Amino acid sequence: MVFDMVWHKKRHWRNVVLSVLTFPIVFGYLIKTTHSSTYSSFHTEVNGYALEYKDAGELSLLTYNVAGLPDFLSSASCSRAKSMKEIAEKINRFDIVNVQEDFHYHRELYGDRNEHRFRTVHKIAVPYGDGLNTLSKYPIRESRRIPWQHCSGSDCLAAKGFSFARIEVAKGISVDVYNVHATAQDDKYATIARKKNLQQLAQYIGTQSVGKAIIVMGDFNAHFEATWDNMGWFAQKTGLEDVWTILQKGGVCPFAHTDFVPKEKLTLTDSCESIDKILFRNSAQLEFFPSVYKVEKQYFTNSNGVPLSDHYAISCILQWRKNSR
Repeated sequence: MVFDMVWHKKRHWRNVVLSVLTFPIVFGYLIKTTHSSTYSSFHTEVNGYALEYKDAGELSLLTYNVAGLPDFLSSASCSRAKSMKEIAEKINRFDIVNVQEDFHYHRELYGDRNEHRFRTVHKIAVPYGDGLNTLSKYPIRESRRIPWQHCSGSDCLAAKGFSFARIEVAKGISVDVYNVHATAQDDKYATIARKKNLQQLAQYIGTQSVGKAIIVMGDFNAHFEATWDNMGWFAQKTGLEDVWTILQKGGVCPFAHTDFVPKEKLTLTDSCESIDKILFRNSAQLEFFPSVYKVEKQYFTNSNGVPLSDHYAISCILQWRKNSR
């Protein structure tokens, strides 16, 4: 009897220990296996949507980390569900919107308040997908999601990466739009992972978007001014130009230095470098001209003046012209 009791107790605790040890393995497996899931369908069918032939036009762009984790995990200071409904409505004024951290409140973001006709289908994973979505007033003709090959720390709990969308802005004229959320934090292992993120993205652009006009928007978690980041290398490798650098720094990329101290995200002004960036690349067919860059400090706040996220949204007006040559 005593032997049986001792045996049952040992077996009980063995099962407890095995459960504790097995959970992160299974959890990690589920995360990694969902990484390969991609979507090529869209919220609204593009068939029957008529575009005009145009030689020039203008795009209002926005990138916004919407802090979509549940309230008890989010570093944003106001209710996430209510904030997401407000964000859904406020982004209507922009032609193409890239959001990051669209995790727990996706239904609110894609609810009745949002009027974008074309929206990427949300990626679902355990516990969360990549949090990336693109909302557009122009047809999304093609879309893919690509997971990062390297991550660090808590970032490994989400299927983070980048997405690709080919958007037709006029009849016969398309732009490759990339949405990015790179590894966060500035510790040794995070910076190594983030550098490898941008190397992976550069390689993908080099094969997927050869000769194409490109817009890249998202949360890079990186600075041109930080020696531990490779933003300068990334821009040079891909031929991308940074809107903030052009309009706020006269086209001169900031010098990277070891004593650089990033500003807190909600203290930024237009003259400060943000980790949330908008970059572009011209093609033989299409040429871009950025005219406005703005840190949206006032617009994306609630009735009490509190920011709707723990990031400020970054907007840009990008004029385009079809090359005649």
